[in-house]
This record gives sequence, C-alpha cells and structure tokens, in this order.
Amino acid sequence: MTPSGSLWSRVAGLPLTIEGYTLERLEQDVSSGFTRVSTVIRLQGAGTDGIGEEVTYDAEDQDALQAAGPALPLAGEWTLESFCAHLRGLELWPQPALRPASVLYRVWAYESAALDLALRQAGVPLHEVLGRAPRPVRFVVSLRLGEPPSLEPLTDRLERYPGLQFKLDPTNDWTPELIDAIAATGAVESLDLKGRYVGSIVDVAADPRQYRLLLDAFPDAWLEDPHDDPRVQALIAPVQDRVTWDAIIHGLDDILALDPAPKMVNVKPSRVGGVKPLLDVYDHCDAHGIAMYGGGQFELGCGRGQIQYLASLFHPDGPNDVAPGGFNDPQPPAGLPESPLPALVQPTGFRWGEDA
Repeated sequence: MTPSGSLWSRVAGLPLTIEGYTLERLEQDVSSGFTRVSTVIRLQGAGTDGIGEEVTYDAEDQDALQAAGPALPLAGEWTLESFCAHLRGLELWPQPALRPASVLYRVWAYESAALDLALRQAGVPLHEVLGRAPRPVRFVVSLRLGEPPSLEPLTDRLERYPGLQFKLDPTNDWTPELIDAIAATGAVESLDLKGRYVGSIVDVAADPRQYRLLLDAFPDAWLEDPHDDPRVQALIAPVQDRVTWDAIIHGLDDILALDPAPKMVNVKPSRVGGVKPLLDVYDHCDAHGIAMYGGGQFELGCGRGQIQYLASLFHPDGPNDVAPGGFNDPQPPAGLPESPLPALVQPTGFRWGEDA
C-alpha cells in the first residue's frame, strides 16, 4: 500500500541521533577537462553512519570546507525535520561561497547524509518509507566534444558501448560537417544548450545560426536550457514541447514560474538543495503530469548512487544524466554497466549499489 500524505510527511518525523561527523576528500580528472574535487560528509550516531556528497564545483570551496574540519554543532537528538531546521540556522561556509548555487549544494550534502543516517538507524530503506518501488534506470551519457571539438570522444565511447545514448553540450564552434556526423550516429537524445548559465566555464553565447543547424540536424532531441535571446526563442517556439529546463530550477517556485508550463524538467537534488524542497518538486510534478529526469554533477562518490536511487523511484524511464561515474573519465574503461541500470538499492538507508 502506498502511504498517504506528502512525500516529506513520510520522512520528516524519522528520529535521528548524531554523535559526530567526518569529511573525506575525493578528486579525479573528468571528461570535461578539469579536476573534480568533492567531499563526502559522513554523519555518525547510534552505531552506524549516514553519507552525503558535497558537489560544489570550485576546488577552493572544497579546500576551505576540508581545512575547517568537522566543526559544526551537529550532535544531538533530532527528527529529520528538526535537524534540517537546525542546519538552516548554521553558517556552513568557513569562507563565502564563490558561486550562489553552491550554497544549495552544501545544504543537500548534509541533509542527504542525515536522511541516510535516519533511515539506517530506523532499519528501513528510502523506497519503503516513500512507498515507491525501485525500477531499472535508463541513462544517457553527458559529454562535451573537446577544444577544438571533434567526433572522437563520441565514437570512442560508441566503439566500446554501441548502445549508448548521449546528452551533448553543443558549442558555437561545432561546424556543419561535425553536426551532420554527430547526427548520423543516431545516438543523441538530448542537447544541453547551456543558455541559462552565467559566469561559468560552460557558458555558450546565443547564436541563432547555430540553433538553426542544431534544430534541423536533431529533429527529435530534447532541448535543455535554450537562450532567452528573442532570435533564439523565435526558432524554439515551434518545438516548445521538446524544451526542458535545468540550470534555472532551484526548487518548486522556479517550475511554477515557467511559462509555458514545461513538459519535462531536469531535477538535480543538489541544485534544489534540501530533502523537503526536493520531495515537494516530486509531488508537484507527479500531480501535474510533468515528466522528469535526473541530472548529475560529476559526483565522485555516494552522490552518484543517490541520484540513481532517486531516478529509480521517480523517473526511471527518462533521459537520466546519471550514468555510472566511469563514463565521466577522459577514457572510460571497459566493463562499465550499461543502460538500464538494475535497481541496486541497499536494504537500509539512502544508498545504492556498493556505497559505503
């Protein structure tokens, strides 16, 4: 039987004992041409632990977090709801965040660890409490094609894994010949147009001529985050049903503000920034027939498994950008799991696969 009430109401009252916590640094070169640093937050209490991953992109922010150590006053007897309220009153940043969105990423790291710990202390898995059955997760691989761009990153992966589907990040230096060659693979499910990022390393300027080429070459692809430039919007208007949103989604209010209402949105738990805000988004999208898919943040540890877990519960059949982390390596190894991923939930907690 599916429990009644909001999703948040099913987990808010979980008892939670915290005695201390630790921080663990993770670091790896990834396919987008930078060194990814993240931090595993491990809350401890009542003979077990709960884990979450802080996925802020700026290494300087991660360095400051790790240098400060486990200095926050988190110990105590809580419910999940009261702990999240307590967390909102704390200064989580030893120095100001370099990017506004990073503030939400850190909240998610602590709250996801608290959710995991509360569930493990209760001896139950997340899906049981939420009343949803885990299902196999279909995924796509998110990829940039280098500088200068070439077909090689795509074909290298297709040679090893012929069934892969991709979410590609087009740039304005893609030539018409390259666009045609990419389209000929038949392996592109989504184009991440990066039209709503500002001041990031992935910003792409609005170029209506490039949009025209992309729309002609990929007539069935999802179109994520198109620019708000009027010239681009005129091109996008006839294919509005294929538009999805990511960078501007930080919670339910952002979805409610979209006009026209979206057919589908990319739900990134870290970008939403908390357990209750995330569950409110799931409730709303389910109630209003808005399709969803999950988005990754180059997680290096337990965070990737947790977004795969959520995808298995809320949008297993979407174009989920939650591929196993090995696909983010500059040269992905052989033997990686292929889509769909089997539902590998652990018997207790908010954990997937071999997360430990």
